[in-house]
This record gives sequence, structure tokens and C-alpha cells, in this order.
Amino acid sequence: MNYLFTSESVSEGHPDKVSDQISDAILDNILALDENAHVACETMCTTGQVVIAGEVSCEHYVDVQQITRRTIAEIGYTKSEYKFEAESCGILTALHAQSADINMGVSRATEAEQGAGDQGMMFGYATDETDNFMPLTLDLAHTLVYTLARIRKEGQQMTYLRPDSKSQVTMEYDSQNRPVRIDTIVLSTQHDPGITPEQIKQDVIDILLPRVATRDSRYTELLQTFLADKQAKLLVNPTGNFVIGGPHGDTGLTGRKIIVDTYGGRGAHGGGAFSGKDPSKVDRSAAYAARWIAKNLVAAGVAHEVLVQVSYAIGVAKPVSLYVQTYGTSQVKLSDAEIAKKVGELFDLSPAAIIRALRLKQPIYEETARYGHMGRTPEHVTKTFLDENGQPFTREVELFTWEKLDRVEDVKRAFGL
Repeated sequence: MNYLFTSESVSEGHPDKVSDQISDAILDNILALDENAHVACETMCTTGQVVIAGEVSCEHYVDVQQITRRTIAEIGYTKSEYKFEAESCGILTALHAQSADINMGVSRATEAEQGAGDQGMMFGYATDETDNFMPLTLDLAHTLVYTLARIRKEGQQMTYLRPDSKSQVTMEYDSQNRPVRIDTIVLSTQHDPGITPEQIKQDVIDILLPRVATRDSRYTELLQTFLADKQAKLLVNPTGNFVIGGPHGDTGLTGRKIIVDTYGGRGAHGGGAFSGKDPSKVDRSAAYAARWIAKNLVAAGVAHEVLVQVSYAIGVAKPVSLYVQTYGTSQVKLSDAEIAKKVGELFDLSPAAIIRALRLKQPIYEETARYGHMGRTPEHVTKTFLDENGQPFTREVELFTWEKLDRVEDVKRAFGL
């Protein structure tokens, strides 16, 4: 029997994502100056106000206010009528040193002995239903709000758009868990006063969806079928008005969009947020490693769908457990427990080994704080940071290293594929 499944995404202008981006922008600048810094940075933003708190161990001064204002401006909050504007908002900073008790468990005499920054369980997931091994519902939801933001920043069409928006995609799947059709798309976008929902909906049909359809041939077919399907539903700004938005409309907090950040409700989530945390925190680094493993397993043909769980105790380098679930899609003659045993032999999941393998001491995190941490394209980019005197300097970094398919051949050999 067919069933429906839904995932949502939010734009970079959503208040929670504003907070995530500020936290990760501060983290990046600290790591650009000191790759061994320990950071746990939380941000709250509301009408005309940003509050930044947390723990930092770093040998260098970082201009938190300047970084915060730059981040807000790049998102698009540059007008006073938004009631949250880059140059005029108040910024309160309450950062202090990392707890000595926590640091004792993380910092060791040698890198290999580095313990996990906290206890907890982390999950990684991959499926072959899309080219980037992500759930189709979430991939499409991300693409909708990302493309809407590109249209807004280009300033040529839909010129009434404001930074805050959300999307939601409901897909119909068959009994073999294959996507069949789009059942519902919900899109809510902040806009200037005087714009009707009917106008926005027509622009979504005429401008947004055709651009989204060019992402790949599957999107083209799905969206053409969706628009022709009399049973399908396109709900645009269903409340009728969305002028008040962003941090003025809803207070934002770091770490409140963890399902948007990961797999859109597919697989599982351990509960730990990512943004604002340096890679010694396994909430972040081990979740990336679990995604790396799951993606390479699926790409190698071990299974069509894979969930990986890894768990830790604070201060202990070796994981407490490693679990693999293939949902009955395994393509090898091994139980999931036997697959997990081989994975444990193939991948070193100690915090130091993860950081080294994925190059996680690089300042690469601000980009993760918008449109998902997973399913992205690895790439080399040049980024600009501020030194202790407030002067810009550049670094070349490699983004989204956990999305690389660099262990496929190792996995194939290990599993006889």
C-alpha cells in the first residue's frame, strides 16, 4: 500500500537559521586563528537584538560584533522596516572559558588519546533515491527555499521577497519505498506589504518551480506531473499574509532545526545540535562521520538504505557502540550486525581520527548552517576572516568533506563487491 512522507526546510533568513549562521561564523573565525580552539557558541536573536553566549578556549581575540553584523547583512536583513537590521541591532556577548572539567576529558597528552567532548549517540543516514544519497522529500524542500533565496538576492524577479521562508514537501511512496509523485508542496515566504497570496502563488508556479525543475531530470518530471495532477496541493502562504517575519516575528535560537539540518525525519537523530560547536564535540564530528560511512556504504552497493549509529562516553576515545541498520535492503549476505562489525574494522571512529580524516579543524562550518549539513557538494573555496586587529585575511578550505565518496573502493573490497 502506498504511503505519504513529509520533510520540511527553512531559508537562511529563518530566525533559527540566522542564529545557527552567527554561531558558526564566530566558530569559523576562531578556528581560522586557532585550529585547536574549543568553542560552544549559542545565539539568540529577536526584535533588534542578538544575544551570544557560550564557552570558548582560544588564544586570540575575535571581533564578535563585526562578524555578527556581517553575517546578518549577508543573509539580507539590511532594512530598518524588518525590525532586525545588521547595522542597528544590539549585540550582547556573554562568552567565557570552557569548563576545566570538560577540557580535562578532551585535551590529552597526545592527539590519539583525545576523548569525546560529551556523551551521546549520533546518527548518519543515506539512501539511493537521489544522486546525493538524501531523501527526496528533504532534497526538494531544500531546493525550493534555496532557489527562492537566489531569486531574492538577484533582485530581478519576485522583488517583494523578504529573507524568511519555509518549505514542506509531501511525497507519495509505493510499498517498495520508491517515490511515486509529489502530493503536497507548502511554501511560506515573507514579503513586502500589499502583495496578495494569489500573486505569490502565481509567481511560484511561473518563476520558482521552473527553476527548481532544472536541478535534475527527476525534478522536471515530478514537478510537471505535480502541476498537472488535480489531486495534488500547492499551498502558498496559507495564512494569507507573511509581512512580519525573521527574528522580529519569531525569536531564533541556535540548534532548533536539527531535522532540517540532517535527514528531514528519515533515519534517526540523536538530539544533539551541530552549529556553534568545534569538532571535538562528537555531536557534530561523529554525526558527520556517520553520514560519511552511510553514504559510502550505499554508494558501494552494500544496501539501498543505511542508518549508522555511533555512541560515546565523555572523555573516552573509543566509541561505546556502533550499530548499522539496512532496513531489509542489504545486497550482501551478512546480517546488519556483521555489517556493523566490518564497518568498525574499516573506519576509526575515535574523535581524533574523525577530525583528521575529514579535516574538521578547518573553518568550514558557516556554510553548513543553511540548507542542510548533509547532501551537499564537497568543494574548495577561499574564505575571508578577520585577524586580531580586525583586518581581513583569506584561507582556502575544503567544504563538506564528509560527503566525499573516497572510501567506496575500500568498502567494496571489504564486502566482496
